[in-house]
Amino acid sequence: MKTILGRFAACAIAAAGAFPGVTQAAYPDQPINMIVAYAPGGGTDIAARVMIPFIEKYLGEGAKINVINRPGASGDIGFSALAAAIPDGYTIGFINTPPVLATPIERKTGYTWQSYDLLGNVVDDPGTFCVHSESPHKTLADLAAFAKANPGMVTVGSTGVGSDDHLAMMQFEKSAGVKMNHIPFKGSSETRNAVIGKQIVVAAINVGEALQYLKGGSPIRCLGQMTQARMSMASDWPTFKEQGFNFEMASLRGLAAPKGLPPAIRDRLVGAIERAAADPAMRAAAEKVFAPIRYLGPTAYADELRTAETLFRQMWKENPWVDK
Repeated sequence: MKTILGRFAACAIAAAGAFPGVTQAAYPDQPINMIVAYAPGGGTDIAARVMIPFIEKYLGEGAKINVINRPGASGDIGFSALAAAIPDGYTIGFINTPPVLATPIERKTGYTWQSYDLLGNVVDDPGTFCVHSESPHKTLADLAAFAKANPGMVTVGSTGVGSDDHLAMMQFEKSAGVKMNHIPFKGSSETRNAVIGKQIVVAAINVGEALQYLKGGSPIRCLGQMTQARMSMASDWPTFKEQGFNFEMASLRGLAAPKGLPPAIRDRLVGAIERAAADPAMRAAAEKVFAPIRYLGPTAYADELRTAETLFRQMWKENPWVDK
């Protein structure tokens, strides 16, 4: 009897090896949640929704990905939720620089960038300052002159403390020798609404977001781009450097998962994201919503984050963005 049962068990094990789908479902066999740490309508949210059909396509197996917006606290709420999720491949999300690097520098958090399995960076979106189209400020020089004559009267909206928008404001203050008033919001769409409603003077957002809002008819004027050279999608906007303000700032938006993914699942996700980022149709779709694609594989992405973290630690040492 034992012999018969043993043979049966051996056959079952062999069958499972030959046909793994018989005993375990192929990944993914349920919807994947993609956490976006900012409000709907912002640059990260828009990029996520553009990319999802292509990631689903290359994952195969009828993959379905749902966006879960977890805005607030400069991305801290969403980043924390992502780091704390079960590392089974069914929760992934965007991590954004500088906040994912800057927030752990300023205070204790439930994550650092090393708390994640990096899946690949997909967007590199430089910063800009936008004002209402009726604003008297037509150049950065205009804005600097007004801010110098009226300390603290220029209100600047951002996506939160330690965001690229906030750090860009601080860099501008240092470069122009002025003092401005920081107003944090949960996402760039809220910042846009505030400048449209003339509740703030400046919306510190990203170039891709600004172009999307302009396309939608938002009454804003953008005063420049925080890049080394002009981007092709905003070639008529002078850089901040061209206008005498010698700094750059951008937001990397990459995909990550909680640390500890099974290697096979991690490889599936990395491969699907890489193929999605290279897909001409995806790039065309991203261009339509002004999402500047810059793919970095996990290793190159880690190198970029490590270098940026060093720079932000030095900036914190010289000019902390919150009171210590």
